[in-house]
Amino acid sequence: MAKGLKTLIRLARWEVDEKRRVLVALQTREEEIIATIRAAEQQLLHEQQVASQDPEAAYLYGAFANAWLNYRAQLDATLAEVRAQIEIARDDLAEAFRQAKTYEVTQANREKREKEEADRKEQAVMDELGIEIHRRREKDEG
Repeated sequence: MAKGLKTLIRLARWEVDEKRRVLVALQTREEEIIATIRAAEQQLLHEQQVASQDPEAAYLYGAFANAWLNYRAQLDATLAEVRAQIEIARDDLAEAFRQAKTYEVTQANREKREKEEADRKEQAVMDELGIEIHRRREKDEG
């Protein structure tokens, strides 16, 4: 049975590692989207400056602004979706960690009981040996 529990612990730890990798990948994706949004905002500011200085660019700016708004809406939707996935991944990781911890605590308790049992048996042998030595001394003295 102990071997089975150790296998469960290894599997549970592997699952925690897998869940952690998924979460890290999603967080990396979130950071990439945020960086893309920042770059798009910088591009918008640049185009606004150009449009304010050049009448021909100002004429084209309206189409750019509409396209930019659509692009930004897509980025915001993607970011919201990734953040929702991150929350799910965090919950999954927490649950996997709790499960692994449960197995580890169970194993630790089992090992503690086994050690206490071995110590008790060893103490019983030592007590018996002590009694036997005491009897022999009394017999030799008497």
